[in-house]
Amino acid sequence: MKKKIVIKGDRVQDVGYRLFLLDAAEDLGLKGFQARNIKDYVEFIVEGDDGRVIEFVKFAKSNYPEFAKVDEVREEDYDGEVMSMDRFYHRFSVDQLVKIVNVGIGMIGRQDTMIEKQDLMLKKQDTMIEKQDLMLGRMDLMLEKQDEMLRKQDETIMEIRALREDLRSYMEERFEKIEREIAAIKAKIGL
Repeated sequence: MKKKIVIKGDRVQDVGYRLFLLDAAEDLGLKGFQARNIKDYVEFIVEGDDGRVIEFVKFAKSNYPEFAKVDEVREEDYDGEVMSMDRFYHRFSVDQLVKIVNVGIGMIGRQDTMIEKQDLMLKKQDTMIEKQDLMLGRMDLMLEKQDEMLRKQDETIMEIRALREDLRSYMEERFEKIEREIAAIKAKIGL
């Protein structure tokens, strides 16, 4: 007996459907098996003893891969040639290896792009660090100038205090002299 099974749904490709049903076909001891993705559905063709093919069709109608979203499973009689299990398994293995190689090449390309972007980021980071170093150098220079200004301010304050002391001493001497002169004048005029 030969049957074609068409499975349609929102997500029936890239969910491991071929491997899932290949495993079931091997468990049931089917003679022939082939599968392919077609636009928006998957198609399976099986060949084997009547009872085993009927069991396989029941299994395919009621069991799905974990991530599949199936809307319809339809079976039809088939009268064309069916690939042997071994031949399909070999073909499927090669297809999967090609897919893995393509994914790997794509990953390497993306990895190269990421490395280029990281290199660019590191260059920008180096530029930023250089600018920060320059800014820190300028800040150090500003702090040195500020320290010099504070030192000069302290010197100026000390000079002003010294001048005030000198002025106070001078003024005290002058007032004492004036007071003595006033006292002498008062004494001469008899006050």
